[in-house]
Amino acid sequence: MARIGIAGAGVLGRLLAWQLGRAGHAVTVFDPAPGPQAPDTGSLNARSEHAAGFTAAGMLSPIAELDNAGPDIARLGWRSLALWRGIAEALREDGCTTPLFAQHGSLMVAHGADLGAARRVLARLEAAPALAGELPAPQPLDQTALATLEPALAPGLHAWLLPGEAQVMSRDMLTALAVHTPNVHWCWGERLERLQPGKIALADGEVVAVDLAIDVRGVGARPDLKIRGVRGEVIWLHAPGVKLQRPVRLLHPRHRVYIVPRPGDLFVVGASEIESDDRSPVSLRSAVELMTAAHSVIPELAEARIVHLEANLRPALPDNEPRIEQTPGLLRINGLFRHGWLLAPALVEQLELPPAPATPC
Repeated sequence: MARIGIAGAGVLGRLLAWQLGRAGHAVTVFDPAPGPQAPDTGSLNARSEHAAGFTAAGMLSPIAELDNAGPDIARLGWRSLALWRGIAEALREDGCTTPLFAQHGSLMVAHGADLGAARRVLARLEAAPALAGELPAPQPLDQTALATLEPALAPGLHAWLLPGEAQVMSRDMLTALAVHTPNVHWCWGERLERLQPGKIALADGEVVAVDLAIDVRGVGARPDLKIRGVRGEVIWLHAPGVKLQRPVRLLHPRHRVYIVPRPGDLFVVGASEIESDDRSPVSLRSAVELMTAAHSVIPELAEARIVHLEANLRPALPDNEPRIEQTPGLLRINGLFRHGWLLAPALVEQLELPPAPATPC
């Protein structure tokens, strides 16, 4: 049994704690957040300093991400689809009753005036090496097929189905990974001074000795890593009676707006990407653009109620690629950028982690 200390309780931190705890290791997780639950969504413009994974919509879209990421990201993302499905099933077997994963494909849509921009996106996707026999290609849908799949979408939209894509219920999955995890001690409200091989130094001066220290703090890993924060903003809407089964991306010359359905007649609208470390509330411009785009795709959202607006920071390295640094006694994973949910389980699968303790005969 190894003693493992994890700095950071975001997507990677909780997933690693869950996997290592289930394997029988003694795991301690340190995070400055007050607890495992999602930040409160009851107040408009709530300011969040929780993990970026809580703010993210949890889209698992390896095909769509070929628009702005390389084939390696797509391949890892495609592998993550099966891994997240298995994780959700294991958590359900452990007693979690909340839906955590849905896989119905996703849609890309475009208004007629933006068809040229949409075709350029499709050309990039179809030319990507990862689509050559490894990932399914986008399937064009006519008006009848689109209306059958998603009747709530505006008539006249051009649409393409991305088969196999999925989504994780991000807030519920993060909570479940913390609650249904054996052999893990969670140290909430703890800030770290530094990490070294085999040591985690807390802000209060205490030094915790471990066999393996894991740093998955996202933007909190500065200055140890050259991480920058990329601001993302989302809006939560409540729209009783509006039915949407799968995530929808609007292809637009300036915006890549997504609308993601959630249980309870909720919808997450987002996609803003701003080079800024600013965690202040959502701006007027972003709110207006996101909601206008969502309404143009689903007219029935006109009567939706705004539940919550939230901004957070994606951790990104200069090349926007994820990085794994592993030396004896210390493991760092960071720079997942906009692909935290998409890549996390596939990256964890590649790590050289301590083997499970031997079971006595």
